[in-house]
Amino acid sequence: MTILVTGAAGLVGTHLLEALRARGERPRALVREHSRALVESFGAEPIIGDVTDVISWQRAAVGVRAIVHGAALVVTRASLDEYTRVNVGGTRLAIEAARRAGVPLVHISSVAVYGRTAVYDAGRGVTEDYPFQPLPGGDFYARSKRAADLLVQEAARDGTLAATAIRPNVIYGERDRLFTERVVRTLRRGVVPQIGHGRNHLSCVYAGNVAAAIVAVLDAPAQPGFRAYNVTCDAEPHLGQREFFEAFARASGVQPRFVPVPLWLVRGGIALWSMVLRLARPGRYAGLGNSAVAFILGENPFSIGRITRELGWTPPFDTASAIRRSVQNKSPGVTRA
Repeated sequence: MTILVTGAAGLVGTHLLEALRARGERPRALVREHSRALVESFGAEPIIGDVTDVISWQRAAVGVRAIVHGAALVVTRASLDEYTRVNVGGTRLAIEAARRAGVPLVHISSVAVYGRTAVYDAGRGVTEDYPFQPLPGGDFYARSKRAADLLVQEAARDGTLAATAIRPNVIYGERDRLFTERVVRTLRRGVVPQIGHGRNHLSCVYAGNVAAAIVAVLDAPAQPGFRAYNVTCDAEPHLGQREFFEAFARASGVQPRFVPVPLWLVRGGIALWSMVLRLARPGRYAGLGNSAVAFILGENPFSIGRITRELGWTPPFDTASAIRRSVQNKSPGVTRA
């Protein structure tokens, strides 16, 4: 029996395929036609279809022993309706497929479900039981991921489904065209703004560590009901903000100059940027500027205590080695989770 993976052509998905292949498994991947060759290159059996199509799920889930649902819209100009159609509708079909097959479901959620700016005031106190905070109206990604997470919780409440939510924060790694590529591009310009003292630990995790956590869940005995796990940091030693970007610079072979930028200037620039975006698309970006400031200045608030205690999982990759892997691997990039 095999494992069905959706979002297999994405950042976490390709790392999960690598991890499963290293164990001698050949997972199955529900992907669209243009991703066939990519997932095949990682040793997966492609099933061509779409996560919003029930027939695709019926074909893909035959004879599997578990479903890992990671397909989602992440950064697009899509409407809330489209985010909901893919991120919530796809999750609903994943639940139905897991029920039909009688197998556990691992849902790739996000720490965005907890809220945005408010969580950075909690120190290291954001556990899986942290109460969900209000979300900006224009944060369609977070709103759709929270709705999907709640859908999984509700489906597992009666004990007829074994469901686990993996909640990572900002993910980086090889084949990443979002965060990783932007960091490298900024460093190669030669001047990097340093905001704040630079000693805080950014809320980031390496994709290979997320994949390892998913494997740990798959290896654990399936328990009826719902369980969530934060997967939100790399192995020690943890790097501060300045050290994090210096490690990226070394891996990229550049020596940028770090220039301190006053916080008032950053806040003013973000406020102006947010105002322009709100005028262009009313309601779409409200509150997101403050989230960006909290991310770059705040301490990583998310605890991994539960997954460590319950599954014995610890991140296999430290940040410095993960950054080297991320920058030096030249394989094709991916953009969809």
